[in-house]
Amino acid sequence: MHGEYKVPGGKLVVVDLEVRDGRIADFHLAGDFFLEPDDALADIDAAVNGLPDAADAATIAAAVRAALPEGAQLLGFTPESVGTAVRRALVTAPGWRDFTWEVVHERPVSPRMNLALDEVLTTRVGDGRRNPTLRMWEWDESAVVIGSFQSVRNEVDPDGARAHGYDVVRRISGGGAMMMGANSIVTYSLYVPASLVAGMTFADSYAFLDDWVLQALRSMGIDAVYQPLNDIAGPSGKIGGAAQKRLANGGVLHHATLSYDMDGQVMSEVLRIGREKLSDKGTVSAAKRVDPLRRQTGLAREEIIERFIQTFTTLYGAVPGRITEEEYAEAEALVASKFATDAWLNRVP
Repeated sequence: MHGEYKVPGGKLVVVDLEVRDGRIADFHLAGDFFLEPDDALADIDAAVNGLPDAADAATIAAAVRAALPEGAQLLGFTPESVGTAVRRALVTAPGWRDFTWEVVHERPVSPRMNLALDEVLTTRVGDGRRNPTLRMWEWDESAVVIGSFQSVRNEVDPDGARAHGYDVVRRISGGGAMMMGANSIVTYSLYVPASLVAGMTFADSYAFLDDWVLQALRSMGIDAVYQPLNDIAGPSGKIGGAAQKRLANGGVLHHATLSYDMDGQVMSEVLRIGREKLSDKGTVSAAKRVDPLRRQTGLAREEIIERFIQTFTTLYGAVPGRITEEEYAEAEALVASKFATDAWLNRVP
């Protein structure tokens, strides 16, 4: 059995193993990481050999950590990444290039339509009716997009939203409210099969699915990093955040919104961002937490989107795709039955 795991911002971890009588056997770790001392590699191999094949990633990581000699240095990988690679081997998880990827970047649609397309396209990937897809959003009006479990009245100031022309909509994924001003953010969605993130913890899958974005941002001179659970950040603050929804049919939605430009005053008048939210960030201002891409790169929003598409295409061999008329029609029906209804918007009052 063979498993691979590319550590976000780090190195490739490769494992080969067999299973005999319910135990891991003939385990060997390899990769382009750095490890000192050299013979610590044998210690890691010995720690994993003999573990139950049902051991989870945390159990495997704990065994590896306990076996490391005092003062061992692991650069570009961690005991947890070894555990993830082992689990991916045991479930025969595919890698990015085992799929045919499509990239979609089409005409602007309403915020509600973008949310409905997310559900439709994720469902179709889960059903096997669509190839895994990266979609860059375009929209024709400003909106506050709240998380699936957020309270409308706790997150949005209705007077401020109305005054600044922001609609309020609810998405199917969890996480926090995002201000999506026209031409002031960059948003993308990934529609992937669950097998791509098999063997990973929920938290690990966030960083794994956004590693290509970090590479794109670094190519533009931004020293981007991933901050658990779901933030993409630069040296001066947060750039954006991600959210996920996993469907019962095996489709996974992973989408992220990155700030291109922002007006901190408008943000403070539209969103209700409480002190508790800010207390663990070491700041008293939500606006100060965000470092927009326009300031960092000096590039037009369209250029940044093109760099994103270019990076993803180069890394994973993606081809241009399109949303079919049938998919648009299905999404329009879902807007009418779900996303445009008061019942959905106020399901958490």
